[in-house]
Amino acid sequence: MTMAPQDFFPHLADWVANLDDVFPGVLVKPYFAQFEVGHLLALVVLGGSSILLNLRLIGVGLTDETPREMNRNLAIWVHIGVIGIIVTGLLIGSSNAERLYTSEAFSAKMVGLLAGVVMTYGVTLPATRNNGEVGSLSRVCAIVGLAIFAVAIWVFLSAKLANPGLWHVIFAAGLIVAYATRGLTRIVYLSGAGLMIVAQQVMTHVVFKADDYANLDPTNKAFAWGFVVWILGAAIVHAVSSGRGASGGSFTKAMAFAAILVWVMTAAAGRWLAFA
Repeated sequence: MTMAPQDFFPHLADWVANLDDVFPGVLVKPYFAQFEVGHLLALVVLGGSSILLNLRLIGVGLTDETPREMNRNLAIWVHIGVIGIIVTGLLIGSSNAERLYTSEAFSAKMVGLLAGVVMTYGVTLPATRNNGEVGSLSRVCAIVGLAIFAVAIWVFLSAKLANPGLWHVIFAAGLIVAYATRGLTRIVYLSGAGLMIVAQQVMTHVVFKADDYANLDPTNKAFAWGFVVWILGAAIVHAVSSGRGASGGSFTKAMAFAAILVWVMTAAAGRWLAFA
C-alpha cells in the first residue's frame, strides 16, 4: 500500500498538473532555489527555537533562564518559523506540485507538520509559559499530537527509498538522551549505545558483504528497533529518576522530548523527498 497524496486524492491529478502554470506557481518556478532557501531558513528558526524551549522543559540547556523567560524571548521566533515554513512551503509546492503529489515522503512531512503544530502550540508554548506546568488542555493536545506523530512515523516507514531517513530521527533522539542524562545513567546509556554501534558495523561490514541485501536489510532494521528501544528506555529512566524540577515533571519532559523529534522527523521527510 502506497501513501502518496495521489493515492488519497486521485481526482486532483489534473488540477495538480496545472498548478505550476498558474499563479503563484508560474511566478515562483524561476526562483525556486531562492524560495527553497527561505523555506530552510524558516525551518532553522523554528527548529532552533523549539529545541531550546523543549530542552529547557527537559531540564537542560539554558538553565540560567526560567521556562517562562525563554518563552517570552523565543515564542515570537516559533511563530515566525511556523508561518515561514507554511508560506514558503505552499509557494514552492505550487511550482513543484506533481513531484510532491506522487511522494510518500511528502505525505509523512505533512502529517508530521500537523503533529508539530499541535505539540508546539498545545504543549511546548503553554508549558514553558507556565514554568513546566501542564494543564488538562495541554494533556489532550499531547495525546492528539502523539497519535498524529505515530501516524507520521508509520507513513514515513512505508515510504519506499525514503524510509532510511528515519535514522536521522533515531540519531537525534540518541543525542538528546546523551545530552540530558547524567552520572551513571549516562555512562550505562553511552556504553550500551557504543556497543550496539560497533556490533552493527561488524555485522554490516564484516559478517555480511556490501551487496548482500537479503541479510543487510533485516539486520539494519533489527538494529534500528534495538536503538529505538535502548534510547526510549534511557529517556524514560531519566524522566522518572529526575523527578519534578523547576521545569516540570516526567510527563512534561517526555512531551518535550517528543516535540523535538516531531520536527526532526518532519525535516528529515522533507530532505528525503528527492529519493522518493
